[in-house]
Amino acid sequence: MNDLQSIPCVLMRGGTSKGPFFLARDLPADVAARDRILLSVMGSGHPLQIDGIGGGNPVTSKVAIVGPPTDPRADVDYLFAQVRVDQQIVDTSPNCGNMLAAVAPFAIEAGLVPARQDQTMVRIHNVNTGKIIEARLATPGGAVTYLGDASIDGVPGLAAPISLTFLDAAGARTGRLFPTGQRRDVIDGVEVTCIDCAMPMVLLAAASLGATGYESAAALSADTALLARLEAIRRAAGRRMGMGDVAAQVTPKPVLLAPPRDGGTLCVRYFMPADCHPSLATTGAVGIATAAISPGTLAAEIAGPRTLPATLQLEHPGGRLDIVLDDRDGTTTAGVLRTARRLFDGVVYAKPKTAATIAA
Repeated sequence: MNDLQSIPCVLMRGGTSKGPFFLARDLPADVAARDRILLSVMGSGHPLQIDGIGGGNPVTSKVAIVGPPTDPRADVDYLFAQVRVDQQIVDTSPNCGNMLAAVAPFAIEAGLVPARQDQTMVRIHNVNTGKIIEARLATPGGAVTYLGDASIDGVPGLAAPISLTFLDAAGARTGRLFPTGQRRDVIDGVEVTCIDCAMPMVLLAAASLGATGYESAAALSADTALLARLEAIRRAAGRRMGMGDVAAQVTPKPVLLAPPRDGGTLCVRYFMPADCHPSLATTGAVGIATAAISPGTLAAEIAGPRTLPATLQLEHPGGRLDIVLDDRDGTTTAGVLRTARRLFDGVVYAKPKTAATIAA
């Protein structure tokens, strides 16, 4: 196989997402060269990603790049890349909280962070947003364990719990919690809330687009008229949020909101943005929950009054995701329970011709 470029890689599930994890030192420092390799590895540009290891779905076409910290507050750096499925685009503008769940175990097993007895906390610097997230995981005997009794909706079976705490997630991309300066705007005749907390999003009441908010992810992903309307609103929201032309970016993410049906706080349908998420992005959940405790937003109107500390239950197509909001020294923190699993490790192969084209 000397005509292919081999790169050490670990495939991991993080939360309800899955993708290859790389050490930063094993990829080119040049961004264009790195991105071309990722496109080759994932097989992007084909709906099935048939010539790569991507799964043909946005939740399985994600990449994590982990390395030594460049922020003195952190133990490791984590750069997330959303690799588009049927387009040759690598977007590093957002964070991914599900892939984030696998960063701490990967970093420990890669020798970047020493494990402590019983439990280890890893401070993760998300390079995409500049934010710090604390991850706590079980390390009995000073080693990572993936077996446990925790469960999360959207993933079958049980696993060891990983607790994530987002510290000061507001303004992850734009520098402002409400980038338009308002908690409600009207775009294309539809009332929305534009928020940037862990993930830039545009929140809409499902009923305002003729939906219920209780549809299946598959049904919403097949509704081409709804998707076209959401995309037009998303692009307009991106401009109002100071993000410029977001046509080639996956943010801001559109989110449909509806009253809860199963005893939760809100029912949500999160778009990635061209498909409805089969469950819910962790970063999206942090932002939606923050909107729900912020008076004047669409989310707060549906959820009703809340005060800190508060646990908000977000109902999604795969079940429910709980977010715990609290105050730490005057800053709102968001905690969420996730799980992760190491699936395989070895080398993945990229086409050197593709890499050479980039380098040139």
